[in-house]
Amino acid sequence: MRSARRVRRGELEAGAAFPGWLWLTWCWRRPPVTARSDTAVARAPRPKPVAERGAEREAAGSEVCEDEDICVIMCASVKSNIRGPALIPRMKTKHRIYYVTLFSIVLLGLIATGMFQFWPHSIESSSDGGVEKRSIREVPVVRLTADSPIPERGDLSCRMHTCFDVYRCGFNPKNKIKVYIYPLKKYVDDAGVPVSSAISREYNELLTAISDSDYYTDDISRACLFVPSIDVLNQNPLRIKETAQALAQLPRWDRGTNHLLFNMLPGGPPDYNTALDVPRDRALLAGGGFSTWTYRQGYDVSIPVFSPLSAEVALPEKAPGSRRYFLLSSQMAIHPEYREELEALQAKHRESVLVLDKCTNLSEGVLSIRKRCHQHQVFDYPQVLQEATFCTVLRGARLGQAVLSDVLQAGCVPVVIADSYILPFSEVLDWKRASVVIPEEKMSDVYSILQNIPQRQIEEMQRQARWFWEAYFRSIKAIALATLQIINDRIYPYAAISYEEWNDPPAVKWASVSNPLFLPLIPPQSQGFTAIVLTYDRVESLFRVITEVSKVPSLSKLLVVWNNQNKNPPEESLWPKIRVPLKVVRTAENKLSNRFFPYDEIETEAVLAIDDDIIMLTSDELQFGYEVWREFPDRLVGYPGRLHLWDHEMNKWKYESEWTNEVSMVLTGAAFYHKYFNYLYTYKMPGDIKNWVDAHMNCEDIAMNFLVANVTGKAVIKVTPRKKFKCPECTAIDGLSLDQTHMVERSECINKFASVFGTMPLKVVEHRADPVLYKDDFPEKLKSFPNIGSL
Repeated sequence: MRSARRVRRGELEAGAAFPGWLWLTWCWRRPPVTARSDTAVARAPRPKPVAERGAEREAAGSEVCEDEDICVIMCASVKSNIRGPALIPRMKTKHRIYYVTLFSIVLLGLIATGMFQFWPHSIESSSDGGVEKRSIREVPVVRLTADSPIPERGDLSCRMHTCFDVYRCGFNPKNKIKVYIYPLKKYVDDAGVPVSSAISREYNELLTAISDSDYYTDDISRACLFVPSIDVLNQNPLRIKETAQALAQLPRWDRGTNHLLFNMLPGGPPDYNTALDVPRDRALLAGGGFSTWTYRQGYDVSIPVFSPLSAEVALPEKAPGSRRYFLLSSQMAIHPEYREELEALQAKHRESVLVLDKCTNLSEGVLSIRKRCHQHQVFDYPQVLQEATFCTVLRGARLGQAVLSDVLQAGCVPVVIADSYILPFSEVLDWKRASVVIPEEKMSDVYSILQNIPQRQIEEMQRQARWFWEAYFRSIKAIALATLQIINDRIYPYAAISYEEWNDPPAVKWASVSNPLFLPLIPPQSQGFTAIVLTYDRVESLFRVITEVSKVPSLSKLLVVWNNQNKNPPEESLWPKIRVPLKVVRTAENKLSNRFFPYDEIETEAVLAIDDDIIMLTSDELQFGYEVWREFPDRLVGYPGRLHLWDHEMNKWKYESEWTNEVSMVLTGAAFYHKYFNYLYTYKMPGDIKNWVDAHMNCEDIAMNFLVANVTGKAVIKVTPRKKFKCPECTAIDGLSLDQTHMVERSECINKFASVFGTMPLKVVEHRADPVLYKDDFPEKLKSFPNIGSL
């Protein structure tokens, strides 16, 4: 019998043991900071990969653990509290000396007694012989009768809003779901035969990761999500009916609501279904082989098949670039038709394609799982993957393959050829940045398809592939925590992790300025907005704009950008007297881009860009526009709407200013946006767009529309029905937009910007935001925004 470590009083020790043999193992864990259940793993030799063990068991027709299998012990601590002695406070007395002496002797006697009684060495000594140790025989046994209830088959119609009870999650100031792990129990059938074999090492690591995380709770009444201590990672050794009956016995099962099951190897011979065959009712499934037919979008979580080789073999990160082999296939036991296609590619392209297979001539003692062969050449696996630029990931008996993890670790770009396969964590990971997905019918063209990918893009994909492995594939813990984070983001969407945080390696994240728009929270109203007025020489019109804008209740500051270097701004005494601070900034050059510079004077999140001739907007219209922006702080919210169209005759984009019900741009002559976009416009604008704008003295508003749409992927929002934005006192000489060449230049700008961005990011929408009741026949005092202009 193995030597035992000490176990804290009240802990439960359990291991996998069945009639015929017994393995007693004792768990030890460090004292917890707070009293809660923990999970520990007994040290033992690393098992064979899950898939290999399952195959061997299936071939042997037995479910008995092999010698190298680890029998996992689940240790759960109970709350304990050792109360120390209460010190008697010193008594104050004015009596005679002997009373003081007598009192002191009594006090010292009590203190000495307490120290002797509660000194830590007494606990330690008693633990050696007096602590009741519970063996695996004392794990609660649950007998499943033949008529025990069986859950229904998984409901394919389940979605988060239909089958998940969010009210169990409640309010959480940390925006973290709470996950409860059921205590370990031993399920047996009527004959006393265990329903399942030993809990696998991988599943124990998964439970340990959850119990050590911030998600864990040992209070079942506080739990939002429930994870059974029933190992269904590998379906091969499972007794399907009995496992389902065991799930139905869980105290909070309730048709599987808010229960999460982890499964990496679904299905079994001969069909190998793409989802776990165990009936599970409404339970969420984190599965490793989903297809589009079995995956419940937004409900299930597609996870990778863990590769033990990835954890055991440390592959140093290799610099991106060209490698010895252009395309490599390393999978064994693939379908003969796939191998014929690959060998045909190898025969055609020779040294640039390498197709490996299982080695048949290895000496004894050499692990075949770590070797691959091509004819008489023997290669170390997975090290050989680092010698290839692209590596194939083909479907096997199951859709999900552990080779995907090996390929990512090697920094090789996976070429996924498995129709209908749901890639791991595809709900949040952008696999287009790290892989190439090719239909099975195009397999013969795979080489030519890959050759058309630019070298720069290949290097970026190699970096991304390696980072995906480090962040989400390298361990069972990483897989478990990523799964819980995805579910957490669904329940607390306002605190969800952004696309950039999921997909951007730390090396490419901006260190100087972070995007403040990742949380769709409403900015505080108390700060208001800063109005920025770009002006050159129209002083009278400028003063009228300042007077009108100053009437808006939410205005916090007014900033005038004086763009005329040949003339000084008016004296301070001539400026309108307004209730908010007014600051004049003089520019060094006459550039339209000066209106989008991130001035230090901008202290609010919201910015109103307004021209010095927009005098027709009322304070109600401006206040309403600001309220709309507060609901959509990542959008451009403005008044003059414009549209881009495709000219089929000229075969290029065309700028359109006619009044239509469609808009794709709002002009920044009167628009709200987040000040973060000033930084992007000034320092992160792609290509030479900023120089183009300054050289042509036009299109700065179109450039800002392109920038915001490209960053957010969202359309603009036009507010209020007003369509006429004409300055009644401006002449054709004063107005830049009245030049005859204006429309032609605007169309050229759109085509220029689309070429630089490499796409057309602008979104066409038929949407307008109007205030409630503004046209209804109600008393004016009932309307929040009564003074709204007409068409």
